[in-house]
Amino acid sequence: MARAGKKTNWFAVWVSIAAVVAVVVVGALVVWANNASSGPGTAPQSAVIDDETGAIAVGEGEGTIDTYVDFMCPVCASFEATYGSAIESMVEDGTITLNIHPISILDRASAGSEFSTRAANAMYAVAANHPDLALPYLQALFANQPAEGTTGLSNEELIAIAEQVGATDAAEDINAGTYAQFVEYMTKQTPVQPGQSGISTPTIAIDGEVISNSQLTGDPQADLVAKFTR
Repeated sequence: MARAGKKTNWFAVWVSIAAVVAVVVVGALVVWANNASSGPGTAPQSAVIDDETGAIAVGEGEGTIDTYVDFMCPVCASFEATYGSAIESMVEDGTITLNIHPISILDRASAGSEFSTRAANAMYAVAANHPDLALPYLQALFANQPAEGTTGLSNEELIAIAEQVGATDAAEDINAGTYAQFVEYMTKQTPVQPGQSGISTPTIAIDGEVISNSQLTGDPQADLVAKFTR
């Protein structure tokens, strides 16, 4: 008499299938989460903000100067102190459009407070809610720049500075960090200066051409203004 075949343990089979499905689902969720965290997040909406490049446009001149700045960066503050007035004059006389790119590479220098990201988020919050106050807010942030290695300015202080320049509707987005992921995403898009191996600040582009900071002599007329003399 033939022996009966071994009975299939269907419970074990279904448990194995369920485990495989769970692994696949978890894997898909990890991929989704990674993609979500690396995406641009919520982009600030304003007529002066390019949500593809992250540029905050000030002025309407034919020429362009792009500045990629971190508000914890002391060299960025020095650049503003040296070149800011000349740039503003060229904006006002219609020579250039200034494209401000607030980025974040120095969160590590703010004692865990992520000041660079919070300040860049605040810059976008002001530009989104008060487009005409973007440049005054940038100038005020550098005028009140905290030292590296400190926690930087609190959200309340960032809001107070915004209100001092007239930006009274930015508090909610500053507190919520509405554009923090957008800042992170745009920071990664920052062009690398010639001769450098990574992102640094400030990074300057004149009419779309990124220059090396070694080309900046401290003379606004020679370094920038003369570039737009036709």
